[in-house]
Amino acid sequence: MTKIKFGTDGWRAIIAKDFTVENVARVAEASSVWLKKNFKEPSVVLGHDCRFGGELFVETIAKILGHHGIHVFLAKDFVSTPMISLGTLRKKASLGIIITASHNPPSYNGFKLKGDFGGPLLAKDIQAIEDIIPVHSTIDTDKISISELVKGKLLEYIDLETMYCEHVKANFDLEAIRKSGLNFAYDAMYGAGQNVIKRLFPEVETLHCEYNPSFMGQAPEPIHKNLTEFSKYIKDAKGDIACGLVTDGDADRIGLYDSDGNFVDSHHIILLLIKYLVEQKGMTGKVVTAFSVTPRVKRMCEHFKLDHQTVKIGFKYIAGIMTTEDVLLGGEESGGIAVKGHIPERDGIWMGLIIWEYLAKSGKTLKQLIKEVYAITGSFAFERYDLHLKEELKNSIVANCKTGKMAAFGKYKVERMEDIDGWKYFFKNDEWLMIRASGTEPVLRTYAESSSRENAFAILDEVKKVLLN
Repeated sequence: MTKIKFGTDGWRAIIAKDFTVENVARVAEASSVWLKKNFKEPSVVLGHDCRFGGELFVETIAKILGHHGIHVFLAKDFVSTPMISLGTLRKKASLGIIITASHNPPSYNGFKLKGDFGGPLLAKDIQAIEDIIPVHSTIDTDKISISELVKGKLLEYIDLETMYCEHVKANFDLEAIRKSGLNFAYDAMYGAGQNVIKRLFPEVETLHCEYNPSFMGQAPEPIHKNLTEFSKYIKDAKGDIACGLVTDGDADRIGLYDSDGNFVDSHHIILLLIKYLVEQKGMTGKVVTAFSVTPRVKRMCEHFKLDHQTVKIGFKYIAGIMTTEDVLLGGEESGGIAVKGHIPERDGIWMGLIIWEYLAKSGKTLKQLIKEVYAITGSFAFERYDLHLKEELKNSIVANCKTGKMAAFGKYKVERMEDIDGWKYFFKNDEWLMIRASGTEPVLRTYAESSSRENAFAILDEVKKVLLN
């Protein structure tokens, strides 16, 4: 039987190859055993995103949880990951489970676990569940009826989308956004956030807000190379669209575009959010960022006299701190950001609405707001290459990084190195490079920051040449 391993954010596998009903049942059994061991009367909020097989997989999980006498709150229709996390907190459930592969290609599905505090289940608890996954499922789910679970009050349907929308209405000045005179656009990438913006802002221009489990063959990851159609859409509007918001497959990651159709990466979004929350909202707290995020966040924190902490990649590490300390913002390079006053969970729509509110209330353009950020941090550009390599070459590169063999990449001489999670090599003039093997895909990621996009790409091109030769 396949060894099931949870990566940076959940277990992911190819549908019908390793992501099967049988294997999902195995994880559900382990989850049930863990729940009964740790909670007196356990309950679970359960749902799926827009991918193939979501309904089948959650019914399998519901049957196994019900077999163990665990109460299930089952989401109506597809939902986003933040909806599951919010629902878990609001329903005081012991665990949240969502079937999603987030930003991965359409051939994948996945299994994410959420803690009772409304964010990613902590690493130690994920490991405890992984350690007890049985070799085979022992429960015949064909003999368990969903309707019988409903009759027996072990399964209850829940409208998480409405719960989420009401939560947004209670926390944002939506009228200020609507009456600002600004036009906005939203690209759901065929993902699970597609209904929310249409419900809250029917007037907003939308792309790819239809149900399409194939995602038109495109991985629903909100990075520029996947969003050229949306970028062109904004450019063609000739400045009429103030800001374009994008969310990934399960709507926990954000992508952003300015009025010229230029991509605004998560480093800039994190800096914008900190500035708005501190200056306009009067909020305080620690800022926690993943290892791959720009060091300029530390510069911003020093400016506002905020504590800053860098952690390993994987939002569960940020969430763990958010549940025990006063954290203003937690963020990742990949577009996963959480803020105080919501849940300790990444939420692309929530972050996008903060930016829209910032634009509406400031009367400034996104480019003007970014210039104000640069006045504090200095200007910079960030780019990334994902290298799809054979396992042997990938492992060889990782081994070279581990043994300290990377003293230079062509003309780029390493001045110092950090290895919290992957390897970050610092050059002169505030330039840096990072190398890290993905925790969820067969990919080696390389990241670079410099004074311009051209210079960042030049670093990545040189590094690629060195690594592949």
